[in-house]
Amino acid sequence: MRTEAVEHYSKAQKIGQKYYKNAIMHGEYPYPIVLDEILQESSVAGYADLGVINIPSSSVVGVRSAGRIAAMAGNFMPLLGPATEFASKWISLCDAHLGEEGIRDSIECFEYLGRFYIQEGNKRFSVLKSFGAPTVPAHVTRIIPIWSEDHEVQVYYEFMHFYSLSGQYTVSFRHRGQYARLQAALGFDAEHVWTDSERRSFSSGFHHFCEALEKQHPLEHGVLPGEALLLWLQLFPFAEIKDLPLPELTKRLNKLWPDILTQSSDIPIEVSTEPVEKEKNVLSRLVSLTKKDHLNIAFIYAWPPEYNLWTRAHDEGRRYLEEQLGERVSVKVYRVGDRDYDTAIETAVEDGAELVFATAAQMVSACRKAAALYSDVKILNCALFQPYTGVRMYNGRTYECKFIAGAIAGAMSEGDLLGYVANNPVYGTPASVNAFALGARLTKPHARIRLDWACLPGDPVQRLLAEGISVISNREIASSDTVEKHFELGTFRIQPDGSLQALAVPYWNWGALYRRIVLSVFDGSWDSISSSKAISYWWGMASGVLDVHLSDSLPEGTRSLGEILKNGILSGAVFPFAAPILDRDGTVRNDGSRRFTPDEILSMDWFCDNVEGEIPDFESLLPEYTETVRVLGLHRYRLLPEAEGGQL
Repeated sequence: MRTEAVEHYSKAQKIGQKYYKNAIMHGEYPYPIVLDEILQESSVAGYADLGVINIPSSSVVGVRSAGRIAAMAGNFMPLLGPATEFASKWISLCDAHLGEEGIRDSIECFEYLGRFYIQEGNKRFSVLKSFGAPTVPAHVTRIIPIWSEDHEVQVYYEFMHFYSLSGQYTVSFRHRGQYARLQAALGFDAEHVWTDSERRSFSSGFHHFCEALEKQHPLEHGVLPGEALLLWLQLFPFAEIKDLPLPELTKRLNKLWPDILTQSSDIPIEVSTEPVEKEKNVLSRLVSLTKKDHLNIAFIYAWPPEYNLWTRAHDEGRRYLEEQLGERVSVKVYRVGDRDYDTAIETAVEDGAELVFATAAQMVSACRKAAALYSDVKILNCALFQPYTGVRMYNGRTYECKFIAGAIAGAMSEGDLLGYVANNPVYGTPASVNAFALGARLTKPHARIRLDWACLPGDPVQRLLAEGISVISNREIASSDTVEKHFELGTFRIQPDGSLQALAVPYWNWGALYRRIVLSVFDGSWDSISSSKAISYWWGMASGVLDVHLSDSLPEGTRSLGEILKNGILSGAVFPFAAPILDRDGTVRNDGSRRFTPDEILSMDWFCDNVEGEIPDFESLLPEYTETVRVLGLHRYRLLPEAEGGQL
């Protein structure tokens, strides 16, 4: 057994020497980090004795004091030759570990900002790590940093609270709110203290999860296992981790890996602002001959089109698609029952759907789950700006329509105060509000916009009317076959007799988008986009997906202005945000010399200086709006998942 220990030391030494040489070659520190050299006592708030606990080996990064750090590389593998005193003691410990006695004594260490520094037991830890021990017993003293505005310190304070509940050192995060999101995603209330059984269940399941993750995707991409777990828990319960064999778990993680990378790094969402016409050269025609000439398409409706204008607009687009492509497509509609989006999409796939259009943002989680399970099915969700690679998002640049409506509203208003009813505080909504405000300023330089929200209790239109506002931009957008019947959903004016005069009504032509998407599958341009990117189709009026109906009752000059602005947007000559813009705080958002990028427009969470109103808090929303805001909300990453009973 002693001979075996000597041989094991030789192998460990080679690993240590390889680490040392690689670190030197890359200009990195080759030894364990020395805590005394990085810790300033003035930054310490106090100490806490945690007793003897099992700590993750991967989180042991250094030693308390320099001592004989040159004996080991930064990975705690030995560097000194076998004839040294260090090697002799290491081999004796290894001999004990291989025998019946084992290594019984725990190491002594300090923990600072989630990382461990050994005070006593370097060689014990080195031996255990050389055998791949995922955890080691240690008597831990926590060094508590003074609270500050430093991001790492703030995250660490959140960890300390999480640890007081869970007793877990196995999972770590880099961003604020993630520990609380894990607690909620596991189905626990915010202050739930884990039982011993729950701790053991999580530790074993998370170890299995990390094993599968490391098997195919070593963490050279900088992805933390905890971040990957959070994404998993958005789609699948924790119990499935332990139930799935390692090959099946690895396979499922492979399908989620692009989304994990996107959410854990700075990989941007690719926003497609215009349809891409495939070049009609000889090669593309040859390629198109190899593509499918028929598609089975499913439309998933969250609400009946006969009662819901949003679904009716999509259904009109579906009918247009069938009329345009005829026998090249077989289309089937699936209506969701009891908000069971998973079953609706699963049924569509079982029925042979090759392309799925999910027409409501609330279906995004079901779409992502289906994408992970059915990688050969193309899935699109009518949502916006989502960092998910397996599902492509689609929506329209409504701010273009609102800019035109704002100019019409300013021209038709007798006073400077105009009303605007926004639907939800989601991506793209502030852009529409600001575009309306800028349009109104074109025709009424001192225009002010009073902002109200449909997602708040009460009637926003009545609140605006009570303030004496006579011109209001309402929240919804109609479809082309309902625009004449529902002009109150656009921008309107209250006339002296109390009747409504339609001014400008934005509306959807979803069929134009559906036709182009399906044709992109036929001609192969769908596959020309990398599957590792998160794609959002965000098309505007030039694509035909959106338009504005100008009322026949408008004065000739005002109507002509509306047409001029429409033509300008269609040609690209008019861009609503290419103007000097100040926000409510007086910050210059644009000096008028540039155009905002799609990301800047979509992620606006500020308002122009002539807008009066605020983004509502999540807690103040009506219940029927919270699901959409959880999916598309401007500050959705601050929201905790809804706890639905412990999963451990």
